[in-house]
Amino acid sequence: MPDMHHSEYMSDPRRRLLRSDARSLSTVELLALLLRCGRSAAPAIDLSQQLLNRFGGLRPLLHAERSLLAAEHGVGAARLALLGAIPEVARRYFEESLPAGEPIRSPLDTELFLQARLKHLEHEVFCCLFLDNRHRVLHFEEMFRGTIDGTSVYPREVVKKALSVNAAAIILAHNHPSGVAEPSQADERLSRRLKSALDLVDIRLLDHLVIGDGNATSLASRGLL
Repeated sequence: MPDMHHSEYMSDPRRRLLRSDARSLSTVELLALLLRCGRSAAPAIDLSQQLLNRFGGLRPLLHAERSLLAAEHGVGAARLALLGAIPEVARRYFEESLPAGEPIRSPLDTELFLQARLKHLEHEVFCCLFLDNRHRVLHFEEMFRGTIDGTSVYPREVVKKALSVNAAAIILAHNHPSGVAEPSQADERLSRRLKSALDLVDIRLLDHLVIGDGNATSLASRGLL
């Protein structure tokens, strides 16, 4: 049987975090840290486990309807506001992986940025990341928006915007609300059309990323550009 000190240590995520790091904590413990709201650790841990079980995991919990969260025992106004803020904080954190005026450091930074912007949307959005000749970020824009079944993309509008920001290169991206990041034949045809249009004005198409639920697929890496 563990001694009292060990028991208290294991029951308090804050102490464990201060002695180690956040990676050593379970999802329940991390959530409990955020839901303490001035109370002792045990009720927060119980509530965290209750919410994770009720909604089926951290992601569905953080994207649940506010009315459903408010109906849960133990979720007051403070905790409701906190749960609503967490996804937005995460989104802004990953958006800063591609600051304007800075060169792209790695393909992973680009994927994280685009996933933060697109992966939770219930409708399809087509975006462009405009870069200069040193691959520094000039501008990011959601160019076209559609339904869950698809969207209409006009190459002339992409070219027009690229010229207006003096872009030398572009990375395209769109999400699949289904969560499956597998490019369709329509995605391949669209990429070829856009590449041809951009070639006419000497702008390079570097990649076209399809964003799913937690992953992304590069058409360039598959030799489809």
